[in-house]
Amino acid sequence: MSLYEIAFSGELAPGAKLEQVEANLTRLFQADAQRIAALFSGRRIVIKQNLDHTSVEKYRQAMARAGAVAEVRPMPVEVEEIELAPPPAEEPAAAPQTSTSPAPALSTRPSPQPLKVIPRDEYMAAFVDVEAPDFGIAPAGVDLQDARPAAKAPDVDLSQFSLAPVGSDMGERRRASDAPVPDTSHLKLAD
Repeated sequence: MSLYEIAFSGELAPGAKLEQVEANLTRLFQADAQRIAALFSGRRIVIKQNLDHTSVEKYRQAMARAGAVAEVRPMPVEVEEIELAPPPAEEPAAAPQTSTSPAPALSTRPSPQPLKVIPRDEYMAAFVDVEAPDFGIAPAGVDLQDARPAAKAPDVDLSQFSLAPVGSDMGERRRASDAPVPDTSHLKLAD
């Protein structure tokens, strides 16, 4: 069964007015003005994916009635082709050694070439020239963050400060409740 996707890139039907099409699409998709404005940004926006032929045709006709030209494409098969590097060249077999010395421990085999991935669509084609090393996965529990040097304590001159003896008054300000109550006996209310 073939699957399709329906997309929109802002193209209007002949004779359609932009304001009317925006209003129609707002009612059709029951979306806010910001999402409808994104449809008319000029980029290709996929509306719905994995539709059968009858469903995608219903979407296309509804958008055509609204004054918008929808684009229907078959869904690409998700097969990513990978071109493997050729196997390393076999070194010719050397004559058997007659001495009892051990064989060299290190191999002079060249390092494997990175894999070349063929892009599956236009979006991935932008990354064709990117060369990234083939990173492995670290075992569980390994600390991947670089070690930081220990922080150095700042040099602060504290020789100008001293400590007061225990129980001494540190010059705290008195609270308003500690102040004496003013004498108001000489004040009178006049009628």
